[in-house]
Amino acid sequence: MSYLSGFGNRAYPVVQLTWGVTALSLAVIVICTGLVLVGTLRRRVRGTGAVDQVPIAPGESGLRWIVISVAVSSVFLFASLVGTVIVLAAVAAPSREPKVTIEVTGQQWWWKARYLSDDPSRTLITANEIHIPTGEPVHIRLIGADVIHSFWVPKLTGKTDTIPGQENEMWLEADRPGRYRGQCTEFCGWQHAHMAFFVVAQPPMEFDNWMAAQLQPAAAAASPDIQRGENTFTFHCGMCHTVRGTQAGGTVAPDLTHLMSRSTIAAGTLDNTPGNLSGWIANPQAIKPGARMPVLYLSGPELQNVRTYLATLN
Repeated sequence: MSYLSGFGNRAYPVVQLTWGVTALSLAVIVICTGLVLVGTLRRRVRGTGAVDQVPIAPGESGLRWIVISVAVSSVFLFASLVGTVIVLAAVAAPSREPKVTIEVTGQQWWWKARYLSDDPSRTLITANEIHIPTGEPVHIRLIGADVIHSFWVPKLTGKTDTIPGQENEMWLEADRPGRYRGQCTEFCGWQHAHMAFFVVAQPPMEFDNWMAAQLQPAAAAASPDIQRGENTFTFHCGMCHTVRGTQAGGTVAPDLTHLMSRSTIAAGTLDNTPGNLSGWIANPQAIKPGARMPVLYLSGPELQNVRTYLATLN
């Protein structure tokens, strides 16, 4: 989550400005400290006499030092202003039209990502892991579903709020493959700290392959056990979650069509492992208190059926 380095045309100017302002701030601290020390030493009372024996007399006017200090401060502030304006202009818009547009919705407490397309068959919905092609600017539309959230990927872009009833826009770009952590940075309730996401930057060909795989519906049940798990999942979970190609069509919780292709669950709270998945299904409130997912009170066989089925959603 460090913002002192970045990757991509959206991040590089901001990182340079950060280091520039940091250097100016350090210079101001050094100058002010030096002046305080010089003033302390120059005006130091000599001798060891009592305080009441020190003669009281007006000193020379300090107006000259005030003028000098204001002038020096103005130079530093003006330099910061100029640098900030230049950077804001540089990152206001990408150098070319983005080929990928993603609508990101902040919700308590997870992120919904909808890849937009003029072709409805190529509109994709996923959650908490946002894949992008490297070397390409990506247009992000931000929406708040409930309260104000803030979308921030420090290695790639600055913060932009998601506000209910308003659509904000931004863009980001990664110049090299990688997995970049993001975080909600606007306090949004009980589980604000557990509202993370990841931007996965891939070479364009890998991104296209990922996109093609994600657009596919879930595979049909290949055995009676998997079919039993699908039925159990649809009955208990299908009102909230979607699995494309099945009767589960809920829209208030993350789309799970390709759940096992994600590395984390619960918005980055847990690694996506069989044990963590079982614990999350059995009692999400013990892991993420206040989460919108209720305790379903599944029996042991029902929990096993659901986990067996979810393990097939690659």
